[in-house]
Amino acid sequence: MDTKKIVYVVSDSVGETAELMVKAVAAQFNGGDIEIQNVSFIEDIQDLKNVISVAKYRNSVIAYTIVVPFLKQYLDQRAQEEGIIAIDLMKPLMHAFTEKFHKEPVYQPGLLRKMDENYFRRVEAIEFAVKYDDGQDTHGLSRADIVLIGVSRTSKTPLSMYLANKRFKVANVPLVPEVEPPEEVFHFKRKCIGLIITPDKLNEIRKERLKNLGLTVRAHYANFERIMEELDYAEKIMKKIGCPVIDVSNKAVEETADLILAMLKKERSWIS
Repeated sequence: MDTKKIVYVVSDSVGETAELMVKAVAAQFNGGDIEIQNVSFIEDIQDLKNVISVAKYRNSVIAYTIVVPFLKQYLDQRAQEEGIIAIDLMKPLMHAFTEKFHKEPVYQPGLLRKMDENYFRRVEAIEFAVKYDDGQDTHGLSRADIVLIGVSRTSKTPLSMYLANKRFKVANVPLVPEVEPPEEVFHFKRKCIGLIITPDKLNEIRKERLKNLGLTVRAHYANFERIMEELDYAEKIMKKIGCPVIDVSNKAVEETADLILAMLKKERSWIS
């Protein structure tokens, strides 16, 4: 039986600080048994309804850094009504500042990002990577610096986040035989980088992934014939786009990222 507990880290901004705080606390309670789910950029009541619903279903804790008053009030009230533990991580210090300095906070999310231009650009890139991860929204491809394409488990998401920390806006799009790739990847082919992997390596990675999820390794996802079908399809799409291709089979994320930046630096003089 899975004994892992879940904490939902909720924020009306990136949620980076809140996640670090929760990780620090979780470490004191054998952090390996605690799963942290980050829910960033809460904008409205509906976002909170979704979080509350899943937290109640999973019997979870909510830790949050929300400063917008009506959102905070709604979360506090509904969590109490549903019997969910919801902790405002900023409240004690906000209260102390108000008492000591006799000044009210501005209640505006994301102000920390504005304090440093490089920090702002990095966090903006991270926000972008999260929003346009795994083909969730193809409208962002026109604003991306880099678009990664490839089958599942070719390190698209880790690469996106690594490059985002270097202040590049990265979107990634999964290639699946049953789903036509978005037309945007053909329109912005100069931004595209294809990621390939050997069938054996992909089979190994997917089997391990299924084990971690508690699923049978015989699942269609790790079937060798299915893997060959996906890789053949992906290769055809990459050839059609005409984009550079990198084999990530035995490469660390950092190594692949360096190759991507070297390719783009050669292609576009604006990258430094």
